[in-house]
Amino acid sequence: MIPTYNPNAPYLEQTLKSVLCQGQSAERMQIEVVDDCSTRVDVESLVRSIAGDRVSLSRTPTNLGLQGCWNACIERSRGIWVHILHQDDYVGAGFYKRLEEMAESHPDVGLVASRSFFVDNEGVITGLTPRLLSLENGGHEVKEFFYESKLYFPGVAVRRQCYEENGGFRSDLIYALDVEMWARIIGRAGGLVTPDVLAFYRMHSANQTMRLWRTGEALTDMMRINALFSERYAEFDAETAKRRLVETARGSEGILAGLGEEEGVRACREFWRIHAPLDLKLKVAVKRAASFTSRAVSWGVRRLFRH
Repeated sequence: MIPTYNPNAPYLEQTLKSVLCQGQSAERMQIEVVDDCSTRVDVESLVRSIAGDRVSLSRTPTNLGLQGCWNACIERSRGIWVHILHQDDYVGAGFYKRLEEMAESHPDVGLVASRSFFVDNEGVITGLTPRLLSLENGGHEVKEFFYESKLYFPGVAVRRQCYEENGGFRSDLIYALDVEMWARIIGRAGGLVTPDVLAFYRMHSANQTMRLWRTGEALTDMMRINALFSERYAEFDAETAKRRLVETARGSEGILAGLGEEEGVRACREFWRIHAPLDLKLKVAVKRAASFTSRAVSWGVRRLFRH
């Protein structure tokens, strides 16, 4: 199931072709684009030009947003397993074959997944998700999702029955709703994650995720999920979560600056200013002062040897 909204044509083409080239027949795999009421792109013409009649197309009557469109994908799905693949992500060769093998070897789990590469606008690999050792042989370990996102959408398939029994994506979350879902499904029905890296998650300035970082809503939403996890799981440490989040905000400044996202940089700095505990602020201030002193000494030495 491919949710889309005003898609970038080359990205959607890569998304569709990455699925089509794996040779799954219409009898074995439903491939459907769910258009969330696009306003600037003729999605039907675009899909037909890429995939002909092999890919079906539906359109929501109004724009439902991320959560609403993802739930529409679940509602429209007909298969035993549901793979929601976003309009700018894609999968590698053998992805579905590998996940099918995993599902057959562990018929009791509700989620199967591969790791994902991070790629930029041009498809250049910039990183990859970590291994989840506690889930490589199947399990119910939700601690993996307490303080960071370790599974990304393009690598994840969920048994449709699990969505039906446990509900869809939450309407009170806007950024971290996938992390909450993976934790919920794995905790209740179990999950299996291969160490193979078979999916590709694209990070670029035009996607919805970047908009949420630009406005600071991503960090605010992670505070919401921390509060939710604190209520749901006795072993969740709220103080550790808070420290991890402010460190994430500070670490994200450099990434956003490299993408030219000055608004996002400012949002991260403001989040740090408001939420960072005093000891972390002092630690950063000491490191900054030491760095300044080192540069000053180096400058003084260079002047000595110039005269």
